[in-house]
Amino acid sequence: MVRVKSRYLLCEVNVSESSDLLLLDDRAVAGAVRSAVARMHGDYGAALCSIRFSVKYLNVHNGMVFLRFPKSCFQFLWSALPFITNIESRGQQIPCFLNCLHVGGTIRTCQKFLIRYNTQQLQRILPKCKNAGNTEKDHVCQEILNCLPTRGTKPTYEGGSEFEEDERE
Repeated sequence: MVRVKSRYLLCEVNVSESSDLLLLDDRAVAGAVRSAVARMHGDYGAALCSIRFSVKYLNVHNGMVFLRFPKSCFQFLWSALPFITNIESRGQQIPCFLNCLHVGGTIRTCQKFLIRYNTQQLQRILPKCKNAGNTEKDHVCQEILNCLPTRGTKPTYEGGSEFEEDERE
């Protein structure tokens, strides 16, 4: 028996108003991607990409989307993404574009990349936190550590964080 191979695309939905993200749903994103592929590659591309294409995950708070599609239509789907300029959801046109961050063979590899991407973004943002006595930075680091999955007890933050150690390396 032959295994069916799929690819997973991790995309970031960029909108001008962050409140517009809350209007998105997975059917609207899938429809926008399908229509973009049909516009760019015609009936052949639309038929090839419609088989086993789905939106596996959509986070409306940060705009991350996992798209699953057959390995054979990777180029069709990937080349049509820049032509998505708006998504129609709940009767409203939401101006946006999709930024492709990663292409993986499994959801797990995309999730690992997303964790690395988010930590890099935090490392980039944390030095910009300016407050008297670094209280804002300390509070953000403590909240991040509270969200991390741990075994046993929760780690505590005591001023020197693992984020600062990673910056030195």
